[in-house]
Amino acid sequence: MSDRLPGNRIGAARLVRILAVTVVLCALPFYLDAFWLRIGLFSMAAAVGAVGLGLLSGTAGQLSLGHAFFLAVGAYGYVWLSGEPGPGLPTAVAAVLAVLLAGAAGGLFSPVAGRVRGVYLGVATLALVFLGHHVLLTADSVTGGFNGRSVPPLELGGFSFSADPGLTLLGVPFGAEERLWYLSLALFALTWFTARGLLRGRPGRALVALRDSETAAAVMGVDVSRYRSAAFVVSSMYAGLAGVMLALAFRRVVPDYFGLVLSVDYLAMIVIGGLGSVAGATAGAVFVTALPLLMTRYADQLPLVAAPGTTGGTVGPTEAARYLYGAAIVLILLFAPDGLHGLVRRLRARLHHRRTAPPPPSHPSPRPAPASSARAKEPTP
Repeated sequence: MSDRLPGNRIGAARLVRILAVTVVLCALPFYLDAFWLRIGLFSMAAAVGAVGLGLLSGTAGQLSLGHAFFLAVGAYGYVWLSGEPGPGLPTAVAAVLAVLLAGAAGGLFSPVAGRVRGVYLGVATLALVFLGHHVLLTADSVTGGFNGRSVPPLELGGFSFSADPGLTLLGVPFGAEERLWYLSLALFALTWFTARGLLRGRPGRALVALRDSETAAAVMGVDVSRYRSAAFVVSSMYAGLAGVMLALAFRRVVPDYFGLVLSVDYLAMIVIGGLGSVAGATAGAVFVTALPLLMTRYADQLPLVAAPGTTGGTVGPTEAARYLYGAAIVLILLFAPDGLHGLVRRLRARLHHRRTAPPPPSHPSPRPAPASSARAKEPTP
């Protein structure tokens, strides 16, 4: 009976932490203004995409530079399926189909992912970004060309996630940001628990074995090609969902957003947060997404940073943010190769060790007298 108490205690403490975080996140729209809510929306969307890339690159060990392509498939797939010109489907159906469309795009590329690895896979996925950007610019009837397309608001059961007035809760008017906050929070929670379940189950163990050694994984019965392809498809679906969330938050999609820079940003997210960790990918996504937005807002208070529309500083806020998280990547690689998640885990383990370590004895026992180093004199014969 006493052996089960510590486990029950840990489980109860974890449940209390989850409930506390959930209550805080659900209460934020009642206290934050639209700027901070938009940062949260972009961060949650980025976290969903970063978790997918973390499964592919951090857990399965496959380098991908084409994540922006699958985000674009999800975003533009939703806009075209739900809008005009397009089939004009119900927005909820269009969102689900857009995620499946991104997964199908990943499935079409999965034979390449099943046979190519390392830097060669990275170059192959890089070609997807350039090809996708060209299609977005030239397929005007579907994508709207250079100017992009406006995003139809999502509707579920007659409830619209738009800025329509008339909804007030506890004296707080709920616009598009407040409504999308709870939708994004639900989608992020779904992503979090499904990804953690995947990593803790048999597929996650197979992907880790595949990352460590393909030969050893094949000896243990892992179908190398099938698991590598499946990891690419699952990662593409997460990216498609992130694309839908970004489209709803931005309310307009343009081709220039889904370029190589976005793919590099996602690689930075998983490196800074920690490869192969859901919590680490989330932390890295929040850091990389929120930093340029915060620097843009407070640019006039920062040294050497020019406010938007002025020339009074050395660099713009976006460029300054990229320099900062570029420096963060270098520091992470030098001093914490397992990212922020590993750093926090080590700090928690150190604090736990200090709390549980036995106290030193109050009255130390007397130290024994040191043995004499003089050599005994031999008796005279």
